[in-house]
Amino acid sequence: MSWSRPSRVGVLAVTALALPFLAACGGESESKEKNSAKKPAAEDSTLVVYSGRSEELIAPLLKDLEKATGAKVEVRYGDSAELAAQLLEEGDKTKADLFFSQDAGALGALGKSGNLAKLPQRSLDAVDEAFHAEDGTWVGVSGRARVIAYNGDKVKTAPTSVNDLTEPEWKGKVGYAPTNASFQAFVTGMRVMKGDDATRAWLKDFKANEPQVFEKNGAVLDAVDSGKAELGLINHYYWYEKAAEVGEDKLKAKLSFPTKGDPGALVNVAGVGLLKGSDASATAQKAVDFLLSEQAQKYFADETHEYPLAAGVSSKDELPALESIGTPEVDLSKLESLDVTLEMLQEAGMV
Repeated sequence: MSWSRPSRVGVLAVTALALPFLAACGGESESKEKNSAKKPAAEDSTLVVYSGRSEELIAPLLKDLEKATGAKVEVRYGDSAELAAQLLEEGDKTKADLFFSQDAGALGALGKSGNLAKLPQRSLDAVDEAFHAEDGTWVGVSGRARVIAYNGDKVKTAPTSVNDLTEPEWKGKVGYAPTNASFQAFVTGMRVMKGDDATRAWLKDFKANEPQVFEKNGAVLDAVDSGKAELGLINHYYWYEKAAEVGEDKLKAKLSFPTKGDPGALVNVAGVGLLKGSDASATAQKAVDFLLSEQAQKYFADETHEYPLAAGVSSKDELPALESIGTPEVDLSKLESLDVTLEMLQEAGMV
């Protein structure tokens, strides 16, 4: 069973901006929970999943998860920030057992508010320490790298830093999707790394360079491939999906992985956390174990073209090794401050 997906960019922005308020509500709910009777400990045969990952992307995987856990899986699909806000509002009254987020920021918001249970050490140890919460409340199950796409016919030397994109030579030639969650997570990562003042200055300079605006990463890649834009800011897997669809030799678009430590080299994760007080906590933990298993990791590697983060699985795509990308040292839980990022983007006239 699945609920319909209420995903709209406007709703995402509103709910994300409401996160600080809802976090306070979440903290109040946690306090009430401590002073009230706990949920029954009996396990339920139904696992309720709130998923920020789309039905099209992960429905086949969740079918396999049903088999692995022996439980019926009910899914509520939506934007990760929207669902996190919903879970913060629901507090200990939520029916959700597992939150499957598209990005670490939404998980960080729930972990910070005390809505997530601590995972066992074996789950955390399954991935590199950079890809799980320091407090143990969530773990990444797949990763995606930010990259600069470029048109190989028009660009001979591709930029290797997002700082290059504010140079006059790229005026009007860069495509990006400012309302997309992955771009907003990148900006949040820059804030965590460089501070708000430096990020605000970069946004001002980037906007002044007249970048081309698109709604989605896929549209950015298409524009680069067609030559409408010479450069584009996307996640790596969009290119690999396109290459699998049409053939790598048919693509004029190429990828440049930013240099080590550059804000543009951020590797974000899709990850999971267990809701505190779940009636199906043991089943939810089985679900986490499954998502970190070789079977699920191969699904991420082969079907979604993401980086598998556990089980020693490698991608069939010729991806640069994660350790070679030089992703900046960012506590991914701190990407939860999306509300500040959205305000900054609004000030810059980008959303």
